[in-house]
Amino acid sequence: MSAAYQNRHVLEDHISGFEAEPNPNHLAVVRRPVIFSVLGHAGQEGWTLAALKAMPDISVRHVGPGEWLAVSETLAAESLARDLAMLDAARASFFEQSDGRVVLRLSGPSVRRILAKCVAVDLHPQVFAEGQSASMLCCHVSANLARTGPDRFEIIVPRSYAGSVFEEVMEMGREFALTAGFAD
Repeated sequence: MSAAYQNRHVLEDHISGFEAEPNPNHLAVVRRPVIFSVLGHAGQEGWTLAALKAMPDISVRHVGPGEWLAVSETLAAESLARDLAMLDAARASFFEQSDGRVVLRLSGPSVRRILAKCVAVDLHPQVFAEGQSASMLCCHVSANLARTGPDRFEIIVPRSYAGSVFEEVMEMGREFALTAGFAD
C-alpha cells in the first residue's frame, strides 16, 4: 500500500485568516528556504567564513563562534550541498537544516518597534547594521535574527516553535497594522 503525503508549510493554518494585501508593515513567511549549518573547524574559522562569503546566491548568518547558517531562496538544497562539499572537509563541516527551520521576513517602517517587543537587542541602524546577524531569544524562543535591508529583518526559528513565534510577532505588530502572508 502506498501513501501520498501532502507537502504543507508548518504555518499554513496560522496564516489562514491573516492573508491580505500587504500593509507597509508586513511579515512574509518564506515557503521553501534552503538552510545549512556550517561549522569551521578549530583554527579554520576565518578561512571558512571567507569561503562562504565567496559563494554566490547565499546569505551567511553568524550563529556563534565558528558557526554560520548558509541561507538561499534561489538554490536547491542539492546545489548548495554540492557547493559546500567542495569546501575542504578538514576545515569545515556542514549539515542541512531546511526542514527543521522556518524563515520569517519582517519589513516596514515600524519593524524595529515591533521587534523591540520581542528581542533584547539594540536594533538601532548604527548598532545592528545591514548584513549583521546574531542568535538570540525572540518571543522566548532561540532564533537567529538578521538585518537584510534598511527596514527589513529575517528571523530563523526552529520549525516546532514557528507557530508560537508567528502568533507572538503578529500580536506585537497589531498596533502597527502588521499583515502576514507567504513570500512570493
